Amino acid sequence: MSEPIRIVLADDHAVVRAGLRLLLDSESDFEVVAEASDVDSARRYVRGHHPLVLVLDLNMPGGSSLEAIPVLREESPETQIVVLTMQQEPAFAREALGAGALGYVLKAAVGESYLNPRLGARIASEPPPGPPDDLSEREVDVLRLIALGHTNAEIAQQLFLSVRTVETHRSHIQQKLGLSTRADLVGYALERGLIAR
Repeated sequence: MSEPIRIVLADDHAVVRAGLRLLLDSESDFEVVAEASDVDSARRYVRGHHPLVLVLDLNMPGGSSLEAIPVLREESPETQIVVLTMQQEPAFAREALGAGALGYVLKAAVGESYLNPRLGARIASEPPPGPPDDLSEREVDVLRLIALGHTNAEIAQQLFLSVRTVETHRSHIQQKLGLSTRADLVGYALERGLIAR
């Protein structure tokens, strides 16, 4: 008999974790070794158990799950990360796969959507459609939300980033565009069609 596949579940909703555990425990090939409800405990359990699979929700307390992916991969290279999320935006899938996740699975009310890892690797390796003026896709996301009047904290919450990361993106945007005020950024976003007039 081969060893079961050891899994850590990381999701801040206990009901989701319980449902996943029920499914996985019904299979003899899988063993759930720990459950985490935030990013810090996910990292702690991965370091402690070195599971073969980490099922990781993108929206959890304790920091950005996206930013944690490369750190987790470095701390436990044998652990494959499967993102389980409600986020359907391609940018999130591209960023997660580019950071080192193996799969990107959408939570759904009825059934689930699954992104094949080979397809995911292709998406991650192909350059996205070119954002304007050498801005990265994430910088365009931040710029759009700035132009819509959101604070750094609100942008961080919507994009699952830390406030410091949003501040860094904002600084890079202003440097690349040569703009310094929110009004300038709003004007730029309107001209480029990033927000509606």
